[in-house]
Amino acid sequence: MEDGRWKTGDGRPKMEEYKFQKLQVYQLALEYVDAVYELSRLLPERERYNLSSQIERAATSIVLNIAEGSTGQSDAEQNRFLGLALRSYLETIACCDLIERRRYIPKESLIPLREQGHQLFIKISAFRKSLR
Repeated sequence: MEDGRWKTGDGRPKMEEYKFQKLQVYQLALEYVDAVYELSRLLPERERYNLSSQIERAATSIVLNIAEGSTGQSDAEQNRFLGLALRSYLETIACCDLIERRRYIPKESLIPLREQGHQLFIKISAFRKSLR
């Protein structure tokens, strides 16, 4: 496309951002996924296809549901997808509880992830409330 919106100043193609990519809650969810992946690398090899996979998929689902619910959806539909994102977040918390219970990672090492996750929980909840 020759439209200037699709080119940078030096003529290279420019990618437009989608609405959800500009949302603070989406950015926080991306950061949370990064932290979850860092955590999962610390788990024992025998958990690669169990807890590691489960917590990574749940965290990824948070991001995907925020994205999917934000584009071209009614407020009610977006609220539904944010509800799914919250459920996925709670799944990551349950995984952290299992990780802690099995003493794979010291409890103190999980605190930053739990705090980061709680901030994400608050933002998603507030976003849902604003849609009602």
